[in-house]
Amino acid sequence: ARPVAEAAIADALRIEAKYSRYIDDSVTTRINRGAGGRDVEIDPETSALLRYADTCHRLSGGVFDITSGVLRRVWDFRRATPRVPDDAEIADARALIGWARVEWSDRAIRLPSRGMEIDFGGIGKEYAADRMATICLERGASHALINLGGDVRATGPQRDGAPWRVGIVHPRKNESVVACIELREGAIATSGDYQRFFEVGGKRYCHLLNAMSGRPASYWQSVSVVAPLCVFAGSCATIAMLLEGAAEAFLQEQTVPYLAVDMRGGLHGPLKMHAI
Repeated sequence: ARPVAEAAIADALRIEAKYSRYIDDSVTTRINRGAGGRDVEIDPETSALLRYADTCHRLSGGVFDITSGVLRRVWDFRRATPRVPDDAEIADARALIGWARVEWSDRAIRLPSRGMEIDFGGIGKEYAADRMATICLERGASHALINLGGDVRATGPQRDGAPWRVGIVHPRKNESVVACIELREGAIATSGDYQRFFEVGGKRYCHLLNAMSGRPASYWQSVSVVAPLCVFAGSCATIAMLLEGAAEAFLQEQTVPYLAVDMRGGLHGPLKMHAI
């Protein structure tokens, strides 16, 4: 089992090095440095991720947009003394958002304006979990459970045939779980306002930023989704957080089981039957 695990972990690290915006020679950094200039060549793996990002943009009505990372310039969640940006700052950042303006094909991508950027952060970790599962299955590991920062993918049940029991973190009590899901195969991913946030004037501002409004999601504490692939579960959960009041209709349209926790701690969705 160890060689299989090592191969899967190595591929996750490869994906991080390839797509992290924090790494100088990553694909993401090269694309962003070329903004306003010429085309940047891409490989089939990057092209496939861009196609999926395009699908997410379309499904979400534009609230999920991989060019929205520019909002981090005005919503800084790392500041020692957090501040809420004013309307003008948000408007300036939003002027650089627009997946529909990006020119891309299977072989190249071009960001049309200087200052634009893309960020695979909304799908990269979940894609890595799915790649790890693929490597496990290719090497005969059909009873593996992969957990990347709370995004979970199972290649099959436990060796004795029993399902894996996966806890969904309580969004206001980190040491507790709000529900426990039985997973035989497939994935469960959660998006929430507790993962990165700051508070000003008694109001919580989370890192999930709506590309259309330029402001943080503020309707749900968390949304968890079960789906065959981790990347689909994760993007559905994030889109639902951003769609706010329209989230449940969206999730029902995608025919995925979900658990949404509202701002009062109320539970919504088919998975609430597994609440603890």
